[in-house]
Amino acid sequence: MLISGFPADGVITVNRVLLKPGFDTDDLQERVALLCENVKTYHSDTGFVGGFVCLNAGFISNEGSTIGQTVESPLKDREALIVTFWRSFAEHEESHRSETFQPLFADVLALCENGNEETGYHLLWQGKAYSPEDAERARAAKRQHAA
Repeated sequence: MLISGFPADGVITVNRVLLKPGFDTDDLQERVALLCENVKTYHSDTGFVGGFVCLNAGFISNEGSTIGQTVESPLKDREALIVTFWRSFAEHEESHRSETFQPLFADVLALCENGNEETGYHLLWQGKAYSPEDAERARAAKRQHAA
C-alpha cells in the first residue's frame, strides 16, 4: 500500500494551483508547508490519512502523450498539485471549516491565478513495484500462462 492506512472507501482530494505572476515556488512551498503542517497537527485524528504536493517539472513524455510532441510544459514551476487522502469526504469538509485552517488556506489561495477547485476522487488502484525477485517470477508466470 502506497498510503499506509488509507481505507478502501476513502477519498482523495486534488487541488490544482497555478501561480500568479510575481510569485515563485519558494512562496508556494512556504505557504503550503504551513497549511500541510496544520492539517497533520489538527486532523490526523479526525480523518486525514496522508498526502503529497508535486510541482510541474516541465518535461512531457513523448512516449506517454498523444497530443503532439511538446518537449517542455509551459506550466513548468508554475503548476502544483496538492493531493490529500481522507477517511471520508465529510471529515475532509470539516477540516476546511477549522479556524486554524482557514487563514492558512487563504494565504495559499492568494498565490493562485486559477482560483481554486478541489476535486474529490475514489481510488481505483494503487501499487508499488515488485522486488527484483518478484518481478522475475511475474515474468516467468506470464511466459508460462499468458495466451
